[in-house]
Formats: sequence, C-alpha cells, structure tokens
Amino acid sequence: MHSHRYAALKTELRSHPRRWLVTGCAGFIGSHLLEQLLRLDQSVVGLDNFSTGKRENLEEVRAAVSPDQWARFDFREGDLRDSGDCRKACEGVELILHQGALGSVPRSLEDPLRSHASNVDGTINLLEAARVAGTSRFVYASSSSVYGDHPDLPKVEPNIGQPLSPYAATKRICEIYAEVFSRCFGLPTIGLRYFNVFGPRQDPAGAYAAVIPKWFAALLRGEPVRINGDGDTSRDFCFVENVVQANVLAAVGGSPETPAVYNVACGDRTTLNVLFTHIREIVARDRHSVREVRPEYRPERPGDVRHSLAEIAAIRGRLGYAPGVQIRAGLEQTYLWHRRIHRGAGQSADGGDRMPAAPGRESHGPDQA
Repeated sequence: MHSHRYAALKTELRSHPRRWLVTGCAGFIGSHLLEQLLRLDQSVVGLDNFSTGKRENLEEVRAAVSPDQWARFDFREGDLRDSGDCRKACEGVELILHQGALGSVPRSLEDPLRSHASNVDGTINLLEAARVAGTSRFVYASSSSVYGDHPDLPKVEPNIGQPLSPYAATKRICEIYAEVFSRCFGLPTIGLRYFNVFGPRQDPAGAYAAVIPKWFAALLRGEPVRINGDGDTSRDFCFVENVVQANVLAAVGGSPETPAVYNVACGDRTTLNVLFTHIREIVARDRHSVREVRPEYRPERPGDVRHSLAEIAAIRGRLGYAPGVQIRAGLEQTYLWHRRIHRGAGQSADGGDRMPAAPGRESHGPDQA
C-alpha cells in the first residue's frame, strides 16, 4: 500500500515547487530521483562526474519527462572531491539528496583510498557547502553495510557492529559527520540506510555489478549465473521506487527529528537461491531454455555479511514510509527494462543475442553475487 503522506507531499510539491540538488544524478538511484522530481515540476540541480553514472541515464530521464519539466534541470559536471564544485552546486538550493558515492564492497577492498576520497571527503565537502548555503535539509544515502558484524535480525538503527569493509567504514564515517554538522552547525540531516536497492538502470556490467542486474543480463545472454557461497545468504531487496519515496519523505515530510538515520527496505528477506528462482521464472517466459539453467556456486567473498533484514518501524512511524513495490513486482518491472535494452542491442554476427553494458550504477549496501 502506498504512503498517504507521500501522495499528499507530491500534491503539495506540484503546488509549491522547490529547488533541489541531486548528487550522483546520472547514476542508478540518482536518475530515478531526478525523474520523479522533474515529474513533480521541481527545479533540480544535478551534479555528477560520470565515474560510475551514465549519460544514457540522463537521456532516459529526458525521454520520460516533458520538455518544460526537462528545462527545469540544471546539470553540472563536477566532482564531490572538489570543494568549489560543491559550493557552486549548493548555491540557492533548498533541499539536497546526496547520492554520489563509489559503491561496492569489493571495489573498496581493492582501492580503499579511492572509496574514502569519494565517499568521505566528498560528503564532508558537500556538508560544508550546504551549511554555508543555508540549505534547509540534507538527506544522504547511507548503507545497510554499517551494521557490520552485529548479529541481530532484523537490523534496528541504534544497534550497529564493527564494519567489515572499507566501504562500510566510509558510510559510517559519513553518518558521524552528518550528525556532527547537525548538532554543531544546525544543518538538518537525515541518513537513509539502503538495503540492496534494485531496479531499471542498474548496471549489469563489470566486476562490481549488483546481483539482480548481473543475473538478468546473464540469462538473457545465455551466460552462466554464479552465486557466491551456498545460496542461503539472504538480503532485504528494495525496489528503487521505494527508495525514491523515502528520499522525498525525508526531505519535505514535515519536521522530523534531526539528525536521524533510517533503514530503507521492505522488511522482508530473500535468499539468493530463491531470488535466482524468481529471476529465472520471469526470463523463461520469453526464453524457454532458461528453465534448465542452474547456478554455479563459488566461494563466499570477503567483507560480505551472511544475512540482512531491516526493521522499518522507525521510518514508517516518523516519516510515513510504506514500501509500495515488493520484490516480485519489482523484479517484473526490472526485467522489462533489461529486455528492452537486450533487444535494442540486436544480435551478434553468429546469430546469438548480444547485450551492451547497460546504463546505471551500483546499488548501495552489500552487493552479493
């Protein structure tokens, strides 16, 4: 059931447009936020350096909105690690949705300095720029990875463990800085701990791709599907539309207590084996041979947690969040996008289907494959 508060906020925003900044606007989640805000007739400044974001994502947004709505978008190609870029992007902005980051646990293990610079230095640059600009609310993407080795399920916001990767450490540091800026400088901040976000525009290509886009792409290409571990690892998968709702509620949903951090998820967990079965069933409607595909199992990855499940009572009660799209419906919508991208790629010279690297960005949170 969709949030009544969210529906009311969308109506209010159309009547009284605001000026927003979306960092990482060319990425997977950022482009969905951009699209929703433009559909609501908001003015949006977008900041991205295309390190993982894609220009194709911006073109998809442009095709999805009216010319008048697109004209309200002011794109800035810039880098969060550059304090000057952050200051310019924040000028005249009322509300910030900070999505720009380098995701992926494995990436952070291979290059912890780059993850720190992008995630921590970039966030503190933006916090300072927002403080100077007098921004009314700063909403930022955190991650379920901050729960680390804490054993309890479901995950409740106050109970965190030790981080298991540099990526998790960067996200926890960002939460601490946001709390400090709120308490010391009066900048209202709200963190959103994303749990395995998925949906259209999520990149299936590369070593750091999240599991859902990677598996859709593999099945459509006729390539092997690989699972790290025995497949009983579980995650609280959250469709991107729910994440968009959470961001809008956090930004303009009344006057919630700040600083604050909330889980953003569906409050339900799915094992990788069950997830694979769902995806295979969906793809098999078009490609019957997929019904016979079995996954290949590989060793578990360093830095991954075994199980993840969110308690979402806090965000429900304080912001009125209600995840309207559960995993199966979200997978159906996601497949339609992958199928369109796949068919648009044409066929290879040998007659087999070929799929290009689709536009998008890694999901936040543990990206098991």
